Amino acid sequence: MTTSPITAVALALGIALGPVGGAASTQPSSKAQNSPGMAASKRMADGKEWTTANLNLNTSSSYCYEDSEPNRRPYGRLYTWESAQRGCQSLGERWRLPTDDEWRQMAKHYGGVGIDSPDNGKAAYTALLSGGTSGFDAVLGGNRSVEGRYERLEAHGFFWTLSTNDPKTALFYNFGKGSQALYRQSEGEKQMALSVRCVRE
Repeated sequence: MTTSPITAVALALGIALGPVGGAASTQPSSKAQNSPGMAASKRMADGKEWTTANLNLNTSSSYCYEDSEPNRRPYGRLYTWESAQRGCQSLGERWRLPTDDEWRQMAKHYGGVGIDSPDNGKAAYTALLSGGTSGFDAVLGGNRSVEGRYERLEAHGFFWTLSTNDPKTALFYNFGKGSQALYRQSEGEKQMALSVRCVRE
């Protein structure tokens, strides 16, 4: 597996690092884990390169959980659907918001989301969570509701996809701590703010 830091564009924008993958990872997610402003990324089992920390660019319509700056480094920022796209594109070098199919196919390599797996998404949850064997290092950053309420920190990690149902909703992926499982959900209101990972070929 190859690893790479995101280039100078991201350096100027200040992306926070996540923790390194579990003991079963063969390599750390980035050569620059301890350098402030560098984002970690890793080529996952689906053959695509994914960021391994939640997006943390201060763009319009993005928020720190509870508007508290100390929450930014461990959890990244929360983004509306539109701002999530802009955030990934801001990284340059072909980075973009992943589609539903890209999330689903990547998760299949680690056991699959609830609807695709015999264990209802439990293996994928464990492998993709921070400290898991994949090195993806998902964290449970909660969400910001359409009404502006902050909810579910350390209980759920919600991640946008590019894929939409209609003008108001898009699909997202949900790491649920209570059930210890990864789910695919289809009715995400685009004005909610969720966590973001970015992908490139």
